[in-house]
Amino acid sequence: MKLFLIAFLATLALVQAASKEEIAAAEYLDNLNKEIAKRTNIETEASWAYASNINDENERKKNEISAEVAKFMKEVSKDIQKFKWQSYQSSDLRRQFKMLSKLGYAALPEEDYAAFLEIMSTMESNFAKVRVCDYKDSTKCDLSLDPEIEAVITTSRDPEELAYYWREFYDKAGTAVRTPYESYVEYNTKAAKLNNFTSGAELWLDEYEDETIEQQLEDIFDEIRPLYQEIHGYVRHRLRAFYGDKVVSEKGPIPMHLLGNMWAQQWSEIADIVSPFPEKPLIDVTAEMVKQGYTATKMFEMGDDFFTSMNLKKLPQDFWDKSILEKPDDGRDLVCHASAWDFYLTDDVRIKQCTRVTQDQFFTVHHELGHIQYFLQYQHLPFVYRTGANPGFHEAVGDVLSLSVSTPKHLERVGLLKNYVRDDEARINQLFLTALDKIVFLPFAFTMDKYRWSLFRGQVDKSNWNCAFWKLREEYSGIEPPVVRTEKDFDAPAKYHVSADVEYLRYLVSFIIQFQFYKSACIKAGQYDPSNTELPLDNCDIYGSIEAGDAFHKMLSLGASKAWPDALEAFNGERTMTGKAIAEYFEPLRIWLEAENKKNNVHIGWTASDKCVAA
Repeated sequence: MKLFLIAFLATLALVQAASKEEIAAAEYLDNLNKEIAKRTNIETEASWAYASNINDENERKKNEISAEVAKFMKEVSKDIQKFKWQSYQSSDLRRQFKMLSKLGYAALPEEDYAAFLEIMSTMESNFAKVRVCDYKDSTKCDLSLDPEIEAVITTSRDPEELAYYWREFYDKAGTAVRTPYESYVEYNTKAAKLNNFTSGAELWLDEYEDETIEQQLEDIFDEIRPLYQEIHGYVRHRLRAFYGDKVVSEKGPIPMHLLGNMWAQQWSEIADIVSPFPEKPLIDVTAEMVKQGYTATKMFEMGDDFFTSMNLKKLPQDFWDKSILEKPDDGRDLVCHASAWDFYLTDDVRIKQCTRVTQDQFFTVHHELGHIQYFLQYQHLPFVYRTGANPGFHEAVGDVLSLSVSTPKHLERVGLLKNYVRDDEARINQLFLTALDKIVFLPFAFTMDKYRWSLFRGQVDKSNWNCAFWKLREEYSGIEPPVVRTEKDFDAPAKYHVSADVEYLRYLVSFIIQFQFYKSACIKAGQYDPSNTELPLDNCDIYGSIEAGDAFHKMLSLGASKAWPDALEAFNGERTMTGKAIAEYFEPLRIWLEAENKKNNVHIGWTASDKCVAA
């Protein structure tokens, strides 16, 4: 009995000591989170100033402040080592310490970190400043990607003109940064190893807290591939009819400059020439928006109204006072790529977007406001948790709103769509249009990171970097460049996210889980019933649903305080990512496409491309 008592008292003493240490650790983390938030706010302000007005002085300030924050986080990393956090009882404390122990690029030695920042500024600045000469007027050489070049890529049907702009842009946005990109990969690898990862690929993938994530995505993509191939075959068949056999082959990859997007990541801009039922008008409310006098501000007000209709948070005044919602006309260079920003104070959230009054931009507004809603929902949490459950969650939230906003039901509700008849043909048209954005995007998104993972892991020799990129694009998307590329070219950084070191897996994950969220939200809103043809998934509008809003609140307010399967479960009771909701959404289109392609003897799949050769 005495031995038992001694053992019990010893255990109690250990528990009390552990408890005291955890109390001290909790206090330390509380103060640390506040300090990091304060410093990150200053850093974000500097990044905002630079992205809003690209000049040497703003770049110097941004890099200087980022270096200071990196130095501070290095000190934090050393300080954390005095805590034996791996053995703490509190899972919350363990999670916070683990997240704070990962430094990313801040782990680089001071001199290397400064060089890394310089490289990133060089690549981002190069992308933002790309200007090309007009195809028809060589004396006019001030055309930027947004809006001038993109306007041509989306609307021109002249293959030569399209190929010209494609080549000019890729040469200046991609090939021009080959040397800094090589240095970037070296610093990425060095930082990953300093964070105890074998490469930058593993560092990025760690954000998903699941060692099987790569295989899961391969499996999901394998499920979706047959539908993608049917879409690809159908589009190639229609493009051949439009452009002729000399421009588009019967069995080869599709020349990407014909697909209405600089990166062939989404093909909806060519719906006018590939739509299944061209006599049926496609939904495009752009003209109606212009007619009704829509402005950028009105579009954001309508997005705000959508969230508040679901009993979610209203945009704070700081958003309206500090955001950039239209392209400034004062001649400054800025990054026009739409982005949402959290400044880690209460209610200081902003969007920077060169908004134009178009249907597509109307949907983008709702997407970006999804990020803002996430920021607002988790702003009560410690700094370390003020991010998405995984990077894909952040992208998915706004896209759920975009899926709802783009339905005929919602566009009719807000008075933008009038006299629309939704019969079977119109439905196939609309599903096809959505597929040209959502399904087509999946292989593109996968290759953006599969390519960079291969560079980070050293799996591709530098002498083959460019052709390795095009091989992946061909393998997964069945597309090819309009002109022959060699190893003298370097094309991957012509995509902003590659130049800016933004991992792309988040978008792939988003495009998968957004359909899981959407299906569940539609059921909660009473807008979808698989057994009721009057309530199809592809015409569900969750506007005004408090039940769907409550589910979003439960998930979004968790931030990153729980692993993403827990956040997913909080929303809809599921714990795994699956492509089943995507298949369910597009099932009527799949059935129609298979029959149509068979009827027209359309070749499914593609032969190898010969558009990238060794120099």
